Amino acid sequence: MRTRINYRRLQESYADARHKHGRREGSRVIKRFIRESLEADEFKASDFSIRQLAEALVLTKEGEPCGREWVESLNPANGDGMELAEAVNAVDTSAFSNITQELISDMVMEGYEQAGLVMSNLVRTVPTTKDGERIPGMGQLLESDIEKIDEAHPYPMAGFGEDYIETPTTDKRGLIVPVTKEAIFFDRTNLVAVRAREVGEVLGVNKEKRLSDLLIGQTNNYRWRGTTYGTYSTDGTSTAHYSGTTVLAGVINKLAGNELVDWTDVDAAEQLFAEILSPTTGEPVVLSAKSVVVMPAYSHAAKRVFNATEIRYNNVTGTAANAYDAPTTTILSNPITGYTWYASPWAYRRLIAASVSAGDAKKYWFVGDFQKAFWYMENWPITVTQAPANSEAEFVQDIVLRFKASERGVGMVADPRYVVMCTG
Repeated sequence: MRTRINYRRLQESYADARHKHGRREGSRVIKRFIRESLEADEFKASDFSIRQLAEALVLTKEGEPCGREWVESLNPANGDGMELAEAVNAVDTSAFSNITQELISDMVMEGYEQAGLVMSNLVRTVPTTKDGERIPGMGQLLESDIEKIDEAHPYPMAGFGEDYIETPTTDKRGLIVPVTKEAIFFDRTNLVAVRAREVGEVLGVNKEKRLSDLLIGQTNNYRWRGTTYGTYSTDGTSTAHYSGTTVLAGVINKLAGNELVDWTDVDAAEQLFAEILSPTTGEPVVLSAKSVVVMPAYSHAAKRVFNATEIRYNNVTGTAANAYDAPTTTILSNPITGYTWYASPWAYRRLIAASVSAGDAKKYWFVGDFQKAFWYMENWPITVTQAPANSEAEFVQDIVLRFKASERGVGMVADPRYVVMCTG
């Protein structure tokens, strides 16, 4: 059960923190209290009234409450422009601004972290300070490097090979959430909350679409040792390994005509994985996690295939002449274990956007270790920042507060050997 917001107590707490720690630190103390309460789910951001917050937390420079007067000053009918400007400049709105930023951030994240975003939660997020980079690899040691060591002979040195992948340049995306005089004066808290959630949702959906394009192979940005390869292939290509041996640089990881019907279709994908080799060693790749993404139309098929505890076979022994013979039933444990599956409406829509017919698109499914196959190179996660007070927008557009939600990053194929695409 969430706590009812007591604005008078909030006002007293802020005044006390301001008296003990000073204006700036007092504002931070009350902001930290709100953030911790939100994280503890004592109340939600949408429980607040933006007008009542302003009335409780706007003080004079001397620390006296003047929130109600300040809210009334937002009405253009009260006083001329010069008197209004003087009134605004004479008060301390820092606590109100900071807490509003905390609430806006919470609502943006609520929209951003919606449950329908599948790929955003499956890929590996890699923090980076670079706008595209070359990520070196040591080159895996070959089994042939392990030799017998005679008595008193030195151990061989584990050398470093020239092996690297290149990441694409990152992109910045964002939107601004305005809080107008009308929103505060008429207490349009719900309108501000809806807009903040929409901003978070739009940013989240945009990222999900970009990652879904990676999954379906619409975006192909896998670049290994200076050469770009497609994410999915039915034939593969060869290249020279740094040691002089020839290994498979491309990968056969697309299986046509493998509709998800029963365990045998999963087995077919596993058999394809068994043939995929590391480009540096020629050894089999090892899946440390097994995830499956299906289209919404096959949610129940996935539940039947992956959640079943047993498989039953009916062996009919009757003949046309003796049709009433009872069949015999063979019961086996489900051989398909250790998989986690997800249904992605966005992957389905991106397939259709890529000119795959709806009838064919709904039969696509993907299996593998998505943390190893796909990365999101992230300069910064979704972040909400506040514009300086007394900006031109306040005079020209009656925007009292502005909050910018932004994120910067790019999805990339890190290694296509860890994912298999199956089509119907």
